[in-house]
Amino acid sequence: KASFEKIAEQNGVQIKFLETKLNQDTVELAKGFDGVCIFVNDTANAQIIDKLHELGVKFIALRCAGFNNVDLAAAEKAGIQVVRVPAYSPHAVAEHGAALLLSLTRHIPQAYLRTKTVNFNIEGLTGRDLFGLTAGVFGTGKIGQCMADILKGFGMKVICYDPFPNEKWAKEKGFSYVDIDTIFKESDVLSFHCPLTDETYHIVNHDNMKKMKSDAVIINTGRGALIDTKALVHALKHKHIGGAALDVYEEESDIFFEDNSGHIMEDDTLARLISMPNVIVTSHQAFLTEEALENIAETTVN
Repeated sequence: KASFEKIAEQNGVQIKFLETKLNQDTVELAKGFDGVCIFVNDTANAQIIDKLHELGVKFIALRCAGFNNVDLAAAEKAGIQVVRVPAYSPHAVAEHGAALLLSLTRHIPQAYLRTKTVNFNIEGLTGRDLFGLTAGVFGTGKIGQCMADILKGFGMKVICYDPFPNEKWAKEKGFSYVDIDTIFKESDVLSFHCPLTDETYHIVNHDNMKKMKSDAVIINTGRGALIDTKALVHALKHKHIGGAALDVYEEESDIFFEDNSGHIMEDDTLARLISMPNVIVTSHQAFLTEEALENIAETTVN
């Protein structure tokens, strides 16, 4: 909010901030405005877009890179323009992914909780060197490229998958592109940085995880529905893979960004995940740096 207020005032743009998400019950709040600015868990399906058009809304501004929550065909039909922030700070997301990876492989959360209670026992905290392991980067846009650079800095061998490979970049960096089958089979660390599309929906599924090494770990800072979460729980439970660190979750829209500490967790799958010692979940905060917030506000207002 602070970032948006600053840049909006400089550019003569008026913004009204609403706590609620855009959905069928709240769409009427857009009445009288030229556009709506939404985030990852807002809903802009055909029904809502038709209502926005009826209310005189001319544009939808996404303050994020992904746009899977917007029906683009319906927007085009309604004459509503859709804009997004394709690159804010790819370093923010990639660095969070690396932080999740290190936290997972070196048991940082467990160690932190122990020492907070003056327990300095290191039993059960044995980690693993990343140096010399194979890192798979699934999606090599700006964020994926940053992540690949970080993992290379750890001394890892980097392999990549992307339906639109950037061969020039890979050659300069010493990386190689492989097919989907190979990246699941060979990766010790598999990090996801691709958009959610029909092709990538549940790309991490039962069959693909069975191909993985039993000590391999999955990092997801992309979109929650890249992973079939129930299949992930099954794979972790039966030790088909070694762990997972997730900043996104496929059913996050009614959970993330809210304080649910005083309530019983109704989502049994998420409850199971966060109870596992080899799983780390953060609440879609990979983008959350001062630099990224300023970039998002500036690009959106422009």
